[in-house]
Amino acid sequence: MVKVFPFGLVGAWLARWRSCGAGLAGSALFALALVTTPALAAERPVLLVVGDSLSTAYGFEQEAGWVTLLDERLDGSVRVINASISGETSGGGASRLPELLGQHDPDIVLLELGGNDGLRGLPPTQLKANLAEMIEASQAIGAEVLLLGIDIPPNYGQAYRRAFTDVFSRLAETYDTPLVPFLLEGVALEEGLMQSDGIHPTAEAQPIILDNVWPALEPLLESNGVQLAEVAAE
Repeated sequence: MVKVFPFGLVGAWLARWRSCGAGLAGSALFALALVTTPALAAERPVLLVVGDSLSTAYGFEQEAGWVTLLDERLDGSVRVINASISGETSGGGASRLPELLGQHDPDIVLLELGGNDGLRGLPPTQLKANLAEMIEASQAIGAEVLLLGIDIPPNYGQAYRRAFTDVFSRLAETYDTPLVPFLLEGVALEEGLMQSDGIHPTAEAQPIILDNVWPALEPLLESNGVQLAEVAAE
């Protein structure tokens, strides 16, 4: 934790250093360290995840979720903020995003929404409008956006399913944003990787989900100054 010291206390410490023979140069270096340490800490890029239960470790311990695993892989080089809410729709995310952007001023925004829209049979046009609003708001503050696409069960009908999944690819093209076409690639329908509800992945699936996200996220991290040579080798 970075501590903020009252200027009076700092001055007293400097005076004591001088009386002990530390000298002006040492005092200056000490004062500089107090000023620059918080600044250096604040230079870490901020990554904001706005999603639903697929990003909240639904049904198992938070520590096993893919967002937590991402945070661990980045090892403190990025400040990861998970603002996901179980049950969230694209409309809910769009209404919450302006406050989140103002509060955290992220450099990268991961949008993982749409699953609940699809399960509720909401119009794909509505999903598209909400996600477009979120992309535009994020880009307006200079943040880079990564879209995490999702699919829905075939029983919703091919026409609806196609219109739903097309939303993500069309938005990625329109706004020139990277896209993970299907967040649950290699997970959905796989035995042992989905919970009994058939909707939520298990804890065992979380590393696979992170590996699905990583190739699209890596260039955004690098463009924000994150050194990934050692991380990518893990």
